[in-house]
Amino acid sequence: MLFFIHIRKSHWQVVVCDSSIYLFCFTGVQLTNQSYAHGDLTYCIQEELKHGSVIGNIAKDLGLELGRLASRKARVDMEGSEKQYVGINMRNGDLFVAARIDREEHCGEKPNCVLKFDLLLENPLELHRLSLQVQDINDNEPIFPKDIIKLEIRESTEKGAKYRINAAHDADIGQNTVQSYILQQNPNFVLNIQTSPGRKYGELVLDKKLDREEQHELKIILTAVDGGSPRRSGTVVIHVTVLDANDNAPVFTEAVYTARLPENSPLKTAVITVSAADADDGINGEVTYEFSRLSDQSQTLFSLDSKTGEIIVTGNIDYEERSKYEVFIEAKDGYGLSSEAKVIIDISDVNDNSPQILYPAPEGSSFMTELVPKAAHGGSLVSKVIAVDADSGQNAWLSYHIVKATDPGLFTIGLHSGEIRTQRDISESDSMKQNLIVAVKDNGQPSLSATCAMYLLISDNLAEVPELKDISYDEKNSKLTSYLIIALVSVSTFFLTFIIIILGVRFCRRRKPRLLFDGAVAIPGAYLPPNYADVDGTGTLRSAYNYDAYLTTGSRTSDFKFVSSYNDNTLPADQTLKKSPTEFADMFGDSDASPEVGINSVTCLKVLARRYLFLCSGAKCSWRSDLFRPGGAETRICNRKCCQRSEPGAGRIIKS
Repeated sequence: MLFFIHIRKSHWQVVVCDSSIYLFCFTGVQLTNQSYAHGDLTYCIQEELKHGSVIGNIAKDLGLELGRLASRKARVDMEGSEKQYVGINMRNGDLFVAARIDREEHCGEKPNCVLKFDLLLENPLELHRLSLQVQDINDNEPIFPKDIIKLEIRESTEKGAKYRINAAHDADIGQNTVQSYILQQNPNFVLNIQTSPGRKYGELVLDKKLDREEQHELKIILTAVDGGSPRRSGTVVIHVTVLDANDNAPVFTEAVYTARLPENSPLKTAVITVSAADADDGINGEVTYEFSRLSDQSQTLFSLDSKTGEIIVTGNIDYEERSKYEVFIEAKDGYGLSSEAKVIIDISDVNDNSPQILYPAPEGSSFMTELVPKAAHGGSLVSKVIAVDADSGQNAWLSYHIVKATDPGLFTIGLHSGEIRTQRDISESDSMKQNLIVAVKDNGQPSLSATCAMYLLISDNLAEVPELKDISYDEKNSKLTSYLIIALVSVSTFFLTFIIIILGVRFCRRRKPRLLFDGAVAIPGAYLPPNYADVDGTGTLRSAYNYDAYLTTGSRTSDFKFVSSYNDNTLPADQTLKKSPTEFADMFGDSDASPEVGINSVTCLKVLARRYLFLCSGAKCSWRSDLFRPGGAETRICNRKCCQRSEPGAGRIIKS
């Protein structure tokens, strides 16, 4: 019985299989261009269904548009297998059986057999996980390891002696496996059924002592019956040879042996050696070994040396196919007494599977291109690379890397998510066609990888896509771009260095003292002889020198320098007298009636100006030679006339 209950808002799903209810809940995901993975959907079927048998309707169960299944290229892939076991009817959305599914082939003796499938849809990309729970049917009969079981029993054996019979193997599970044994009626033996975890076996019990003179051998048929409907059975012939006494059975050194074997081990690799000893002497103490219970698959993978008890590899060991094997070994002495030991062989995984890329489609499939809007900002999700690895543990950890790109700085990929995003805003200078080569690596030692090509098209209007002619990666253009970038960086560095030097020079010049004659109008070189020296203010001027000094309203500090002759060959330049704005105001005053002001022992006056300067302009103040007269030990500048306050201008000072 199979039915589903869907509640769209919370996405609850009830699956009923053989009166057992499994409740699955998966989170609903809004189907957008950035949606890729969705919750699981589980179906229950019986094994061995005919081709075309309907499993369910995925269009209805997943809420897909029926008319778009074909256009979106819907397909179902089974994990770890290239064979197509299920298919999709594009017209009605039915999921049907495409190939016979044998539960024993896929799951062996596992109690629950679940096959994993991936439902992929394109434009936009969607990935749904489908689980197919395969129910067992009674399609296999019990089989004994051998057609004839030989026993050699001494006639002196006491009543009640027990002889273990190898269990029959049934590939089915649950009630469909072996449930009981039936022994053909005979005068000497009865059958006891023993149960151990996961299996049942029979013990042949001597109910009446044997008489070799009366009967030297017996043939008894043992039948194994399973619990399926209809029931299936298998038989074996027990051949009993009556011998003389042998009272000790072989004893193993361990009841359970454990071995560890890497997958892909070479043929004839030794797995483990078991050992059993018999206390009897002679032929009664000679021990031989054989498999007492071994599945068909294990028979092709392992063999046992009957004399040494060594198990060796005879087939291909694949961890992904099966990770553990359990075999039972029987040690038998020369006259049929035996004991059994269990050997557990754990298979360790090695990194022997490369990552398998599910999206984009492998090479040879249809050409696919992802469209990227030109208005996409930095960090926008563009596409996603989906890959799986059949290995387990860290060998299945995958990482994603962009190994080649048309524009290396435009896109980035998530290291573990595989999401391709823009690193920056798309500009007009970016190429419309972008080609990315993505490598997917696992975490094994050595690491295995797979690569895929991702084609991206940048477009203003996604509805109008130009014809794709050549989107291949141009290595020459990439090299030219690299050269241009290097040249641009070099020129920018040189220009920036030049600007820094210019600014530094200008800053250093501003820190130097500014003299009055360094103002707006330069002093002609003929007025200032090249040789001059500092003096203390004494000396006689033999000639007259005229200098024009200019100050602007923006000048905060200016220097007046008066050069006087010290001797016939040298012109001394006196030290600059620096005055604060307060001293300057006290010296000249703010009123029209200014007192006589004298400056001793200087020939250089530094004038500190505020918003207006106290200067005597030629148009407002008459200057005479007697305004400046040198003294003996001192030089005095006398303001004999009233000097009016004037706007910033030029003043002439005559030194004679």
